[in-house]
Formats: sequence, C-alpha cells, structure tokens
Amino acid sequence: MEARAEARHIRISAQKARLVIDLIRGRSVAEALNVLRAANKRIAPTVEKLVRSAVANAENRSADVDVDKLFVAEAYVNEGPRQKRIRPAPMGRAYRYQRRTSHIVVKVADEE
Repeated sequence: MEARAEARHIRISAQKARLVIDLIRGRSVAEALNVLRAANKRIAPTVEKLVRSAVANAENRSADVDVDKLFVAEAYVNEGPRQKRIRPAPMGRAYRYQRRTSHIVVKVADEE
C-alpha cells in the first residue's frame, strides 16, 4: 500500500528544501513528524503538512491501513519554474534575479 502527496510551486529554492526532506526519508511517519517539528527551517511546517496529507491519502485509499506502520518511502524535491524579477541598480541600470520555486513529493508506504 502506497500513497503520495505533492506540493507544487512552493516559494523556496530546491536546495534549501532538500535539506529538510533528507532528514525524513526512510523514517517512520511518527518519527518524521517529530523531526519536522524540531527542525528550525522555514519549509519544515510545509513538509509536515505534506506528510500528514500523504497519511490521510493512505487512509482514504484503504480502510484497513495501519497508520503506525507507515513510513516515508520516497521524498524528493524538484525545481519548479523561476520567476524572473528586476531590481533597480545604480546609474539607471537594472539587475536581474530569480525567485526560485520547488515541487515537493512525499510517498508513504506500509512496511511490507
């Protein structure tokens, strides 16, 4: 039994989101939620919400799933589209910068 949850167009760079995702990959759901609550990163509450959503999706797909036996089978971050912006610079110039986004995917499975 496997269920997934996906968050798209999250306003954080993929590199920063991967720091948190790497902490929970392969752990049980309860342990992953404890790690995310203790993580001092801005993306941690979003990832926690995503893990809870994946667990709820697993419960909706099958009535006989045991939530205590679920673990994070897959968790990965892909780069989303970049928003190109322009910042004013001295002497009438303009500097371009990019606001990066991420797509985060979490899959939970029971230990079979």
